[in-house]
Amino acid sequence: MEQKSRAMVLKNFNSPLELQEFPLVPPAPGEILVSIESSGICGSDLYMWKGRDPRTPLPIILGHEGVGRIESLDHGRKDVLGRPLHAGDRVIWDRGVPCLKCYYCQIKKQPSLCTARKIYGINLSSAETPHLRGGYADLIYLFPETKLIKLNDGLPPEIFSAAACSGATAAHTIELAHVRPGDTVVVLGAGSLGLFAIRMALDRGAAQVVAVDIGKSLHKLEMAGQFGAGHTLIYDETSLEERTAFVRNITGGRGADLVIEASGAAKSVEEGVHYLSRGGKLLLPGAAVPVGEVKFPIYESVVSKNVTIQGVWVSDTSHLYQAVAHVEKHADLYRKMVTAVFPLEKANEAFQFLLNEKAIKVVLKPE
Repeated sequence: MEQKSRAMVLKNFNSPLELQEFPLVPPAPGEILVSIESSGICGSDLYMWKGRDPRTPLPIILGHEGVGRIESLDHGRKDVLGRPLHAGDRVIWDRGVPCLKCYYCQIKKQPSLCTARKIYGINLSSAETPHLRGGYADLIYLFPETKLIKLNDGLPPEIFSAAACSGATAAHTIELAHVRPGDTVVVLGAGSLGLFAIRMALDRGAAQVVAVDIGKSLHKLEMAGQFGAGHTLIYDETSLEERTAFVRNITGGRGADLVIEASGAAKSVEEGVHYLSRGGKLLLPGAAVPVGEVKFPIYESVVSKNVTIQGVWVSDTSHLYQAVAHVEKHADLYRKMVTAVFPLEKANEAFQFLLNEKAIKVVLKPE
């Protein structure tokens, strides 16, 4: 009997995902076939579902936050730490596969900027064999060049899913931030990316973190407090002047050393520069799709304060490794961040649950 795998397929933007079966084919030489245990729903998945990401082909199997067990692989394959891999091992994989040949890969040494980068669940159509290139499925075929990390079997797979995207992106952000002991950090947006950034900044020595989010996301601000944010501000219950005054008050009048915009909102970028101290840095990992333009006084807010504005585009394998180690260290916290688990075939319900602002991290699990 022909073996098949289920997958939830996006065939039209703003339309329900459709459950579809795909025939399994033998993996190409070097490919790895993985049985999905957990696939996180990223906020960017919702943008792709709405048609806001220009990289998204149709049809597509979404999902770039996968954790699973190896079904088959070539003999002698190892993970990024040189550990032998075998069928049955639990692994997480880098969501992006750079070409390793272009200017950005070879000269700049920044594979996350590779213009030919293949990204599971983002720019790979399910119309092409072997079809299964996204995490919303029972199985996924990984390219031979994919970087994998063997995971701790003693921890639940769902706590690692977000490490593949928001965790790795947060690690990239904190690396570029150069957090120093004693720094004050403001994090705008307390979703999974913001929560990772809060905890990672504190682990690097930040003295205090201020988390800002909207009123209907009070559950996120409460979680931010558990992750170590000593102060939380409700965006729509305070004015910009009040929030700015608060940040200056807790920093002796200086302002924040670092501001991390983790919500992806253009207005949040505009707001971020107001919190900065002289010589401060604004980092922008939150905008995963086009979000419009921003406007702020260049001289007053940037030049005269010697402020740095740093874009943060996704991550590379080193950041994924840091995120995995971070989750292992703070496993109890990241258990709390996973607020809902849905079976694969209930992906549309999971989308609505996330859209209704009822959760932080939602995970799909094939049954």
